[in-house]
Amino acid sequence: MTRILVVGDTHVRHWDTAHPALREAIRGADIAIHCGDWVTMEAVEGFRAEARQAVVVHGNSDYVAVRHALPYRQMIEVDGVRIGVTHPAWGGPEPEPEALLPDFPAAEYGRLDIVAYGHIHVPLDVKRDGMHYINGGQGYPSFRVPGTIAW
Repeated sequence: MTRILVVGDTHVRHWDTAHPALREAIRGADIAIHCGDWVTMEAVEGFRAEARQAVVVHGNSDYVAVRHALPYRQMIEVDGVRIGVTHPAWGGPEPEPEALLPDFPAAEYGRLDIVAYGHIHVPLDVKRDGMHYINGGQGYPSFRVPGTIAW
């Protein structure tokens, strides 16, 4: 069975300042998905170096260089399961996760099984209408919540 880690919103300029537990978890994953909001390409490259296989997108807080270098969304297939990865730039109150589906038009992406996304900084793992939505929360501890990931 493939072990997939989902994280986002790490907000670090230098990967070596990322929480040691997060870095250890990434090394233990077969595939590490980062759902955006890195800040710098140095952080992206550190993540990629630590992961066996990395899937990455940019977020709304990323520097322009990161936005130019990384896609807004990606789709991967693992063991027959299709996973869409994105970092929506919602303003105001977050809509329901189903609002992410237009980011993955069926004509372009086919049928997804899972949508992994960042931005809300709160862990989420729900199934609705046959779709599984996963948000790893935020990859660093803060006054709001501890650092979180999803497997």
